[in-house]
Amino acid sequence: MLSRGFSTLIVAAFLGISVAPATAQDYPARPIKMIAPFPAGGLADVLARLIGAELSRTLDQQIIIENKTGAGGNIGADVVAKAEPDGYTLMMASAGILTANQFLYAQMPFDPEKAFVPISIIADMSMMVVVNPKVEANTLAEFVELARLIPGRLNFGSPGVGTTGHLGLALFMHAAGVKLTHVPYRGSAPVMTDLLAGQIDGAVDNPPTVLPHINAGKLRPLAVAGRERLALLPNVPTAAEAGVKNFEASSWFGIMAPAGTPKDVVARLHQHTAAALRRQPIAERILALGARPVGNAPDEFGRQVMAERVMWSDIIKTANIQAQ
Repeated sequence: MLSRGFSTLIVAAFLGISVAPATAQDYPARPIKMIAPFPAGGLADVLARLIGAELSRTLDQQIIIENKTGAGGNIGADVVAKAEPDGYTLMMASAGILTANQFLYAQMPFDPEKAFVPISIIADMSMMVVVNPKVEANTLAEFVELARLIPGRLNFGSPGVGTTGHLGLALFMHAAGVKLTHVPYRGSAPVMTDLLAGQIDGAVDNPPTVLPHINAGKLRPLAVAGRERLALLPNVPTAAEAGVKNFEASSWFGIMAPAGTPKDVVARLHQHTAAALRRQPIAERILALGARPVGNAPDEFGRQVMAERVMWSDIIKTANIQAQ
């Protein structure tokens, strides 16, 4: 029995009709689905809806956001990995899905090194080291000295084993040469509740989570785990400036498509995404989160993923971290 596609080619040839695959000139001809692999209201969801609304306008097709959550983002990512590579199913991917999950989970439903093609990073946010004001350390250097005096007695919370907050903490301990006790929670909200109450001493977390409490004077920021200071907190030094080298940890979110998506479609998506991130209203919204709008090229995005994959592999193995 002939396949439907092959039969179509035979009929087209018989009738003298030229049949060719869709190109970027035809794309998009129908609505595009963007999977956010994390719950509504989270950063992946917020950024997907922000950039999705702008792309809907410039591509003249609706971008439909769908939340498919679970397994550290693997469930939603698997939907995209197995989707038709035609540009009509995209993912707002997190750094963890692409650079860490394969080392955290015993089994993966897809190969993160082969399943996707990069479009562009939307936003990058450097993580921050914050402590409860009761901790007797006003600077990162003072905190490191304190932690070395009382190894294991300072408690740091994270949203859960294998989360970005946990990995950032592991990287900080490795870079600073200190031992802190990791206290895993189920999400960022309970971490902040106990941190504000003084039940734990600190956390390594993303700016959107900690900024309101820093501004209210309820948390003390010690350092930014990035190459540059945050525009919203210009007086808080980078970790390197504060004396801890090789501590750069960021949470980024970027658009991925299934592997095999046509190059001209990838190029068109990148062109519109980068242009959207240069527009002031979009950039300002991202900056207000404590993040940085990016819009880098697909090949640059791909190189960053590969470099971070090596880094997180080493940290996860050294700290013996396994997802639960």
